[in-house]
Amino acid sequence: MFLVVGLGNPGSGYAANRHNIGFMAADELVRRYSFGPWRKKFQGQISEGELNGQKVLVLKPETFMNLSGQSVGEVLRFYKIPVEDVIVLHDELDLPPGKLRVKRGGGHGGHNGLRSIDAHCGKEYRRVRLGIGHPGEKSRVHGHVLGDFSKAEQDGWLMTLLDAVAAEFGRLTKGDDGGFMSKVSAIVSPPKPKAPKKDKPAADKDEKNKDASTEPQAGEGINDLSGAAKVRLERADTPVSNAASAMAEALAKAFGKKK
Repeated sequence: MFLVVGLGNPGSGYAANRHNIGFMAADELVRRYSFGPWRKKFQGQISEGELNGQKVLVLKPETFMNLSGQSVGEVLRFYKIPVEDVIVLHDELDLPPGKLRVKRGGGHGGHNGLRSIDAHCGKEYRRVRLGIGHPGEKSRVHGHVLGDFSKAEQDGWLMTLLDAVAAEFGRLTKGDDGGFMSKVSAIVSPPKPKAPKKDKPAADKDEKNKDASTEPQAGEGINDLSGAAKVRLERADTPVSNAASAMAEALAKAFGKKK
């Protein structure tokens, strides 16, 4: 059994926040695979389903981000799920918008939701880090994280990323973290098609050579000609000396006959 945790803050006021991209990914996963309805339990909302023949629980803690570990810990203890089978979906400032990385263990990087899970459950869970980009200045981080995605982001890379994560999520339940990252990356940022190679322009030929190459030469292709054209070509191809010799021979025979 796997536990998938989407991190965010409860309430409509936070629904479109960048900090809530984990909730959004969890919602898309449940929708795509027609998991059971959301039920309030374990200080959060939980949905059950099956993926690749394995039972999967999806949890959205409603403790607010800073106390997410309380909700996650309750689920782990109730179902006796090892922390190694937990997959957490969360926002990541240090990745550009639309980029994604999967990591097991390590530090929380200042993320309060991860800090709380570390404290209540341990660190050996997998984190699916969903890039939201950094505003550039530390003083602007709070407003950026708790700010809403723009309409252009929602209709562009965000929708594509969430759909790709859900579509390829089965790879994570098989332990194929690398394949998951590659496939999602290819969907979100498909490779640019190669420009077709342009044919090199043929070198211009001298007009005289062009004409010479298209006209039949004496003695060449004579069988392809017919009628008078063939006769003219045969005559043109006969040496002058041969013609004179033939005429002299004819005259000699004529005079010889008269004798």
